[in-house]
Amino acid sequence: MNTSSRFAFAVHVLALLSLQEGTPLSSDMIAGSVNTNPALIRRLLIMLAEAGLTTSQLGAGGGALLARAPEQISLLDVYRAVDDAQLFALHREEPNPACMVGRNIQVVLRGIIDEAQQAMEASLARRTLADATADLERAERARERKRRSHA
Repeated sequence: MNTSSRFAFAVHVLALLSLQEGTPLSSDMIAGSVNTNPALIRRLLIMLAEAGLTTSQLGAGGGALLARAPEQISLLDVYRAVDDAQLFALHREEPNPACMVGRNIQVVLRGIIDEAQQAMEASLARRTLADATADLERAERARERKRRSHA
């Protein structure tokens, strides 16, 4: 069992592009911020571009750019662009039909999981990339104030 970090990486990439305000960033530069390899960033940028969230500028000084204003990109847009998995998965193998729990658990869990997925997606739909970027800037200002007060 594992979890995907694509959503976290994608929000990181988009926030970085948002803060650059129209300056294209190379996959190498983005990878340095995310602390991963540029090939992973390029794959992620392809997914984001296919969803209409990023675009690229070719040539010298080229790189990735936001395709829309940060206020127009919901975190649900980002999630759907990079993560096709359900929040939780059901059993890989069919449970034992001779067991009362085995016979019924899939139906019970499907309802619970669907409700959780809907709640998560509704929460992401209410937040935008601009919100996340503003939160980053607030966190940085708070960090700087704390650093100065301890200096």
